[in-house]
Amino acid sequence: MEIYFESDMMKARTFTKFFKNFLFLKEGARMLQQKPFVLAVSAVSGGGKTTLVKQLNATLVKSKALYFDEYDFDDSPKDICEWVESGADHSQWNLTPLINHLKSLIFAENQSLKYIILDYPFAYRHKAMSELLNFTIFIDTPLDVALCRRIQRDYKNTKTERAHAFVGNKVSFRRTSLRNI
Repeated sequence: MEIYFESDMMKARTFTKFFKNFLFLKEGARMLQQKPFVLAVSAVSGGGKTTLVKQLNATLVKSKALYFDEYDFDDSPKDICEWVESGADHSQWNLTPLINHLKSLIFAENQSLKYIILDYPFAYRHKAMSELLNFTIFIDTPLDVALCRRIQRDYKNTKTERAHAFVGNKVSFRRTSLRNI
């Protein structure tokens, strides 16, 4: 199951309240399985994944957050722009480190976790990972907002020339991508 919401219209706290009510209904089924409920939060870069994952992890009891960016994925695309231009085949990503860690948490002997929350960009699009997910959320952040968030995050302590070059590369990439559609 996937849920989409506009990041400007729904703040993390409001969503957290909604999601807690949803989880209350799902709790009965989860108790039969005795496995944690695995939730993936997806968005474009700068889309608010980490913000929402941190909020959910702080709110939900017996939860653990895993962050895609904290793993090294060997034999995976090195250049994201080239990967997107060539069709963005999600199966090209070797997610073994994340999948193994997630499985170790799901199938732990003395299970104490109720929820595992993933900051993970692909939702159900990677077959091996999709088999482990119970629910995904896609934050539909407008691209201009995501770009601003990314600049604030990545360039807050650098010279403006680096931020300018970053934005120029993004604009050039978008133009090339649009021409190829």
